[in-house]
Amino acid sequence: MGDLAKFLIAKYFPESLATLVAGGVPISRVVAAYGTPLFLYDRSIIDRKYDVLRAALPGRFSIYYSIKANPSPFVVRHLLNRGCGIEIASSGELRRAVDAGCAPRHILFAGPGKLETELELAVSQGIGEIHIESLVEAERIAAISRRLKHNEPIPVAIRINPSGEVEGGAMRMGGRPAPFGVDEEILDEVLTAIFAQPELNLCGIHLFTGTQILDAATLLGQYRHALRLGRRVVARLGRPLRTVDFGGGLGIPYFAHERELDLEALGVGLRALCAEVDSDADFTGTQFIVEPGRFLTAEAGIYVARINDIKVSRGKKFIIVDGGMHHHLAASGNLGQTIKRNYPIAVLNKLAEPAEEEVDVVGPLCTPLDTLARAVKLPHTQIGDLIGIFQSGAYGLSASPQGFLSHPAPPEVFLNGSHDEGVICHRGASTDASVGCRSSVQL
Repeated sequence: MGDLAKFLIAKYFPESLATLVAGGVPISRVVAAYGTPLFLYDRSIIDRKYDVLRAALPGRFSIYYSIKANPSPFVVRHLLNRGCGIEIASSGELRRAVDAGCAPRHILFAGPGKLETELELAVSQGIGEIHIESLVEAERIAAISRRLKHNEPIPVAIRINPSGEVEGGAMRMGGRPAPFGVDEEILDEVLTAIFAQPELNLCGIHLFTGTQILDAATLLGQYRHALRLGRRVVARLGRPLRTVDFGGGLGIPYFAHERELDLEALGVGLRALCAEVDSDADFTGTQFIVEPGRFLTAEAGIYVARINDIKVSRGKKFIIVDGGMHHHLAASGNLGQTIKRNYPIAVLNKLAEPAEEEVDVVGPLCTPLDTLARAVKLPHTQIGDLIGIFQSGAYGLSASPQGFLSHPAPPEVFLNGSHDEGVICHRGASTDASVGCRSSVQL
């Protein structure tokens, strides 16, 4: 077990001694009820993440959960209950948000290549904003409004792909060719096209920057650049914007060399930023928005698999588990990693034992890509032991090729309570949002 896994256990699962205890429930009782493999989400950790972020944000900031990170119904429902809006990128996510109880006016729709059917659904539902990513998209929204004889102009924002570097750090994805948003260089052209469409009500801007950012100075530099762009739009619009969406990008440390985002420094910078704009007529009444996804949910999730076989091949020891990349593509390194690095991993029923063996942890799929950890140090293992992959609450099941080799989908288990309650909600082995919470079990 590496240092990051030890850190996460001490921080979020302090009741754990020899065996992992999450939400007051020993992992052995969870797997006895639901089997393996499974995804486990701890509500209390989501609450901790939400609370520290909310404390860092000034009052004019709103939090919109990026549902793509984890669309599990009870995760979405819980974040709605905490006061989040929802950021979506498809009509399927729109339905998930509404099914979870989100009022359409609290939904933002971003993403390139929106289909006409998706735009029509968003318009007919009356969502808060559609974020325009191209001139074609602006024309389509206006045409849909005319076809539906919509009574009011459609609230839209412009998603901007910023150019170059900005104060406080690199723009990460900004300044590069991208399918996301419209390039900052053609912003005036896009504004002219939107103003020519009376069916569109330009309400805001959305800055597309990057993802998995762990440097507060970089974020603050991007936010200041967004305000500069906002002033530029207001000068053409002649009135304040309703929203400035700073996007997502708030990261978490996945690997040993990474440090946590300094929320205290971010909060200090944001309070200074708001002090500057509070008296700025360009932002009178403007709502500032952030769209965290993984920041809120990743650390709350653990992927749990059981050791099914152990073998040695030409001097290398392989631990073969009953789950794999078909459930957790990101942990296998096949979801955007240039260099394969192991997620934090532990033997959940042997936390107190020393890591004595170097092994590869692999899944049951018939491909060498199905490797969940390479050359990782673990305690001496036996068939039946439980392997846990931490940081698995975001971009896990929904970002994985579940149909590969036709294995069944794993349960997603939501620990919905304190040590006293020990209540588990189970959605069942399906990604269909209509399934909902199928059972609630007292453990």
